[in-house]
Amino acid sequence: MTAILLSGGLDSTALAFWKKPDVAYTVNYGQVSADAEIKSSKRIASLLQIDHKILSFDLSSIGSGDLVNKEASSFAPKTDWWPFRNQILLTLTCSAIISENINIHTLIFGTVSSDSYHKDGTNEFFEAFNNLLSKQEGDIRITTPAINLSTSELVRISGITLEQISWTHSCHKSNLACGNCRGCYKHQNTMEELGWSLSKVSK
Repeated sequence: MTAILLSGGLDSTALAFWKKPDVAYTVNYGQVSADAEIKSSKRIASLLQIDHKILSFDLSSIGSGDLVNKEASSFAPKTDWWPFRNQILLTLTCSAIISENINIHTLIFGTVSSDSYHKDGTNEFFEAFNNLLSKQEGDIRITTPAINLSTSELVRISGITLEQISWTHSCHKSNLACGNCRGCYKHQNTMEELGWSLSKVSK
């Protein structure tokens, strides 16, 4: 069986449509947009008939930047950086898989080529993380099918439609799209690259 970390954003949603995993995990780790991410993920998982699980941990006290509406850490390469976020999310999700005794051996993670400005968005990071997992119980491996793709390339490959894209939530600062954060800018730029307009969608 395969699982995916599904945030309800563009990348993980397009990956879910492309790879059709058996289970989707959405993690509420204290980010300000958690409610919207969960709502989007539930709808997407339901459409794809994927078993959807929500994990909740309030880690907001150790958060940084846009995702908790705080000043970014001095270590942050960008304002949406959260210290060791990918490592935290992967660890928590793998732990949940093991504790629930689910027969999942592959966890799909939605990183794309532009995420390489984060050290934990690189091939080197995921290779190191898989090396660590190989020394622990459960035989889980992380795969990153889109790590060499742009978001617009991933969306095209996935076959997701414009209407389905409208269900995603990309904003880092709010449960409603603020239009003024890196997540919203990425969403807008991707739509322009694809030649799509959400104004054409009847919600």
